[in-house]
Amino acid sequence: MTMPTRQLPMLCLLLWLLPGLAMAQTDTGPVHRDHIEVELIAATTSVQPGSTLHAGLRLLPDPGWHTYWKNPGDSGLPTRIHWTLPEGIQASGIDWPYPEAIPFAHLINYGYEGEHLLPVTLQIPDTLEAGDRVVLQAKAEWLVCEEICIPGDARLQLSLPVEMSPPARNEHTAPLFEWAEQRRPGPVDWPARFTTEGGRLNVLIGPDQFLLQEPRRWAVFVAEDNLVDHSRPADIHINNDQIRVTQPLSPFAAEVPDALRLVLVDIDNARAYALSAAGETFTTDANEAPHPLPDHQTGWLVALLLALVGGMLLNLMPCVFPVLSIKAMSLVAGTGHDQRLHGLAYTAGVVLSFAVLAALLLGLRASGEAIGWGFQLQSPLFVGVLVYLLFALGLSLSGVFDFGTRIMGLGQGLTRHSGLSGSFYTGILACVVASPCTAPFMGTALGVAVLMPWPMAMGIFLALGVGLALPMLALSFSPRLARAMPRPGPWMETFKQAMAFPLYLAVVWLLWVLARQTDANALAVILTGMVLLAFALWLVGRPAGGTGTRLLRHALVGLGLGLAAMALITVAQIEAEPRVQAEAHWEPWSADRLEALRADPQRAVLVNMTADWCVTCLVNERVALNTETVREALNTHQVSYLKGDWTRRDPAITAYLAEHGRNGVPLYVLYPREGGDPQLLPQVLTPALVVQALESL
Repeated sequence: MTMPTRQLPMLCLLLWLLPGLAMAQTDTGPVHRDHIEVELIAATTSVQPGSTLHAGLRLLPDPGWHTYWKNPGDSGLPTRIHWTLPEGIQASGIDWPYPEAIPFAHLINYGYEGEHLLPVTLQIPDTLEAGDRVVLQAKAEWLVCEEICIPGDARLQLSLPVEMSPPARNEHTAPLFEWAEQRRPGPVDWPARFTTEGGRLNVLIGPDQFLLQEPRRWAVFVAEDNLVDHSRPADIHINNDQIRVTQPLSPFAAEVPDALRLVLVDIDNARAYALSAAGETFTTDANEAPHPLPDHQTGWLVALLLALVGGMLLNLMPCVFPVLSIKAMSLVAGTGHDQRLHGLAYTAGVVLSFAVLAALLLGLRASGEAIGWGFQLQSPLFVGVLVYLLFALGLSLSGVFDFGTRIMGLGQGLTRHSGLSGSFYTGILACVVASPCTAPFMGTALGVAVLMPWPMAMGIFLALGVGLALPMLALSFSPRLARAMPRPGPWMETFKQAMAFPLYLAVVWLLWVLARQTDANALAVILTGMVLLAFALWLVGRPAGGTGTRLLRHALVGLGLGLAAMALITVAQIEAEPRVQAEAHWEPWSADRLEALRADPQRAVLVNMTADWCVTCLVNERVALNTETVREALNTHQVSYLKGDWTRRDPAITAYLAEHGRNGVPLYVLYPREGGDPQLLPQVLTPALVVQALESL
């Protein structure tokens, strides 16, 4: 039996809507998601008007998996509950049970394994009547982790009848509420004070005397994020009827609260206490000299210096050279005064662009996106736009059309302001093409930046921009260097045309990156778009004719640019086919494969995180990692070589980079045998350096 053709659109629409409708539904009872079961439960079988209702989110992770406390520790995200409640009912925040310390590699996380409950108290109004039903709805969001982490969410519902008599205890859920009550930190008003002098958190607590009468084992959990170094356990001692807690500060701690919230756990008696310590200056050790500069400030200043030097070294990267050739044209053409103005305009373009790029990166980080430095070149659409832009600039330098007067619509009589605008836009372009490069010293600075509070992180990115612009700025302001510049003359036209060829080489490199991200079909489409773009720009450069000729030319220009844009959009939708590496001396990286290799006590592992748009990565592979000398050393020392490809966005690789304090490639990590601590190799490699590192195993 065939279906009438007119019904097909409606069927297609229904099939398209069904997945969304399924995701939007609210579930009653247990909900199963990847590696976890969640449910909305209550401590009683009914509700009574004018009383309180104890409810909560039940979570049951798979064995070996866990969720997180309100301060997840070194990594992770706390569970969230967003309520949709009937009018008059109000919900408290989560009354967090005290967590467990969950070690993973060199990290310490705080969370819960096994079945657990996050309790909430709801106030029930006295306006309800017997026979009514209270329907509680909530959207739960969580992160469940083992060696990998999986975010999840569910819309949950709980319906309870309204009864005028006191509600009966729910025997099925009672054990979980008893567990949560036993682990609920009781609020106490013990005198407590803290200081962060000397790069350490120091807390003095004066509890009730009965707690000090016999030896006890204590644990402490600091509620504030990014304050202490969780991977280094707190030292807890009892001195002079006081509990003294000391723990190193996190390298990324920037803001110290006025009041410190912490949970003190009496392990032997399974009791917890919630208290607040006031910030205060006190002596932690009579022999300890005052520390003039906290560690996190020192780390920021070091990162600032590394960013400045790394930005200067970006000028030596092949991906930046074509832009510098354009800037050289404006400098040789002007007087000393003009050169200074051009230098300032160029610097403004570079620094502003780095600020915008940093704000975008930090904003996406804050929203939970897994991205890193050079993330824009992971998009085929962005790479295609950059191909068009550099190709158009090359055609302009070759004389096919006048980029300044025709495209920007400023007329034949350019003023000095338009020339400064050109320098400003050149600075923007320098930032765009420099961002995929990670020069020496940049990796550490960027890795620290994305973990710091945004004002300190923005300072690091601005220092990076200043470093990139500094050589050109110095050239424009130095009379001696200006006098060394050649005098303007007829040779400049030849020089201008010659400078187009580095741009064409940059276009070839970007086309190669695009082909690696997509396939040969996409390469053919983008090349066709480039021909259409060249045709449109050639028409723009033709002399103006009569009215009819101009209208025809405008139509053809619009058609050419429109078709070129369609080609770009088509390329962005083409996915790359998996590439098979024949007889490679490396394996594709994955977290599972790395863990399996590390489990073999006889094997060491070398991890290379790379990307096709990272010129430094490609040079390192060519001159070091792919040489016969290094291959023999890998075989001789039984080192497995894993390679992660970050050419297109990969959250798993981004997370791995962040784990090692980096936000971009290249990254080279060497894991010794028998589970030793990993070693980070420099960002610029030589065969001798790699062989020496392998021999040190």
